[in-house]
Amino acid sequence: MSEHAPSLTQDPAAAARARAEELRASPPLFASPVLDRLTRVHPAVPVMLYGPIVLALLAWGLDGGTGWSTLALLILGYALWTLTEYWLHRLVFHFEPEQGIGLRLHHLIHGVHHDHPNDPHRLVMPPSASIPLAAIFGLIFWLAFGDPTWRVVAAGFIGGYVAYDSIHYLVHHSVPRGPIGRTLRERHMRHHFQDDTSGFGVSAPYWDAIFGTTVRRRGERRV
Repeated sequence: MSEHAPSLTQDPAAAARARAEELRASPPLFASPVLDRLTRVHPAVPVMLYGPIVLALLAWGLDGGTGWSTLALLILGYALWTLTEYWLHRLVFHFEPEQGIGLRLHHLIHGVHHDHPNDPHRLVMPPSASIPLAAIFGLIFWLAFGDPTWRVVAAGFIGGYVAYDSIHYLVHHSVPRGPIGRTLRERHMRHHFQDDTSGFGVSAPYWDAIFGTTVRRRGERRV
């Protein structure tokens, strides 16, 4: 049992406060304070780090031209990100070995977020992981699309990643007023607290509908 778990003798208000603290305050992942610090990231970091890169790639990829083709390539890059988000979340983040180093890796990559989903510094991917992944995808796009097309596709892809991290933070730490925001929050909260085998599209839940993993309310059955 977690050291933050509420005692059975606590009053409901105290139990609720203890549960809220457990969801928010995750323990260190490493004994080394330096290593553990690298796993805690302020949610503004992706915007500050990748925002300028997106703008630079877009400007570099335009080569003096504009038009519908650029918009189409941006949309393509964004769509590729949403597919990556869905399958990365479904196949990698929720691959859960029962023991050994695989179990430890799962906890480091995603398990700690499910154990403590309201910790604001464990909601976005650390740059130590996101930068190598961005470089790998950039290389893939360069090989697949060539110059200068890959740059615009990469801008859409990385822009989609920044949007995903921002949305992920907001659905955990705000109560959206609009219907889209409320729907995204509800679906993601159901993924965390009701059924973590569904609802893998955080910013793009339409892929859940396409691949049959839409979050259902309790008692509903998937078609």
